[in-house]
Amino acid sequence: MSICSNKRLSVISLGGVTEIGKNILCLEADDDIIIIDAGLKFPDESMPGVDLVIPNITYLKKNRDKIKGIILTHGHEDHIGALPFILPELNVPVYGTLLTMGLVERKLLDRTKSKTQDIKKKFSLNVITSEDKLELGCFKVNFFRVNHSIPDGVGLAIETPAGLVVHTGDFKIDQTPVDGKVMELSKLAQYGEREVLLLICDTTNAQREGYTLSEKAVGITFMDVFARLKGRIIVTTFASNVHRLQQVINAAAEYGRKVALSGRSMVGVTEVASKLGYLHIPDDMLIEIDEAKSIPDNQVVIVTTGSQGEPTAALTRMAQQSHRQVQIKRGDAVIVSANPIPGNERLVARTIDSLFRIGAEVIYSVDGTVHVSGHASKEEIKTIINLVKPKYVLPFHGEYKHMAPFAKLAVEMGIKKEHVINAQRGERWDFHNQEATLAGTVPVGEVLVDGLGVGDVGNIVLHDRQVLSAEGVVVVVLAVNRNGNILAGPDIVSRGFVYIQENKDFMNKAKYLITEELKKRDASKFKNWSFLKEVVIEVLSPFIYQHIGRRPVILPIIIDC
Repeated sequence: MSICSNKRLSVISLGGVTEIGKNILCLEADDDIIIIDAGLKFPDESMPGVDLVIPNITYLKKNRDKIKGIILTHGHEDHIGALPFILPELNVPVYGTLLTMGLVERKLLDRTKSKTQDIKKKFSLNVITSEDKLELGCFKVNFFRVNHSIPDGVGLAIETPAGLVVHTGDFKIDQTPVDGKVMELSKLAQYGEREVLLLICDTTNAQREGYTLSEKAVGITFMDVFARLKGRIIVTTFASNVHRLQQVINAAAEYGRKVALSGRSMVGVTEVASKLGYLHIPDDMLIEIDEAKSIPDNQVVIVTTGSQGEPTAALTRMAQQSHRQVQIKRGDAVIVSANPIPGNERLVARTIDSLFRIGAEVIYSVDGTVHVSGHASKEEIKTIINLVKPKYVLPFHGEYKHMAPFAKLAVEMGIKKEHVINAQRGERWDFHNQEATLAGTVPVGEVLVDGLGVGDVGNIVLHDRQVLSAEGVVVVVLAVNRNGNILAGPDIVSRGFVYIQENKDFMNKAKYLITEELKKRDASKFKNWSFLKEVVIEVLSPFIYQHIGRRPVILPIIIDC
């Protein structure tokens, strides 16, 4: 472990606080930085056309030489999904457990279209276990196993120049986990005896009373549901919930059903988890989705993506009767084994409604334990605070509605109110001599990924897309010669604004107003096309709003004749 010239630590969140998703946290001491997680989040309805949202890493690129590594707590998209975009920029060592690194490698292969050997040559991908210790510059990193909705999750105990920092990662305390590997609470108790300076804690369920149910509760429900269903069963869940997949497979095996997978991510995670030994599938149980058509319905289970109602996901297309291989029909049963992520409620409700309309039986959260959370509720958070006994706490992985009840809970547990750090994205919190102070900010924000473009969709483009989707576009075409004389037009075409055939009088009046205004202007100025376009917009915009009450995008097009 390198010698640090002072006893100061900075903690900076570039994402993951005041939001769900896009988790990325930096610890900095002297000339060393370690990064915890590198996640993405999915776009909301205000981001038309956007595929993914990743964190702004301007600060990290500026301090590239200080970064000693990226440590991953687990393999969910909101913790590893930004790596294919960040690693080419930073290319620093990455550390994670076997399943986590298997999923990372798969993501890098998919994004870069490279071969496995090329990925391993280009990037430093390192597998760790909960027993390992890393020395990264000024930091000594220890690990402890946690339970979550994906196997192989870990929390971190980081020895820093300023004191011991414990990061829970995403966790719950499951006393009967599917794989039998309970959370290593004994390690947390040991850290608690060493005076923990800071606890960085998952807050997702801080508002929920009691304890989060064990994942095994879902397995019991699956067995009961599979026992009574006589037709085809379609199960949708998060592809990364390997324990949930295992319990679907167990129930299918118990009742003599074959399993078909639908959705690219579902197939990919299953392949990785099976290869690495985290998913155990009986021989000859998996079949291709096309094979399911030739097998009696009471012998088939289809496991699919789309639990969040994503427009292009497999279940959504099935509900819309547009899936190429699977058509939902009366007699099918669809088990929605997931709760909507905040913001997706309407999409999920729409999908469920469509499934009911077709005549399928839909089994979801209102029907019992078909889903349990992977995050700790109040009593589990209390247990962690009691074991760790931190001086400061920093709520993480949550919006304000999660951070506020966590802060209240921490104070009830004896943490001083001023020692609860409700950090904002980009804030630099310095720890020195056992005291915490806000010491400025660093650049943060959201980088939008659209197709192959990363960051080329900014606020202006996004605003234009929002206006286009809400108000439409009006195109005004003018033919102009080099002297600025208007030879033809204006002609007006619109899309998503009004139906021209039913609004001819309105369009003719708009053309007349533009023509009359152009007659008043000095034609020589029309050689400057920007000026000509401004005149068109200046005339048309208030006229449209006065008569229609809308503000479409007005797009003048000048043809050089």
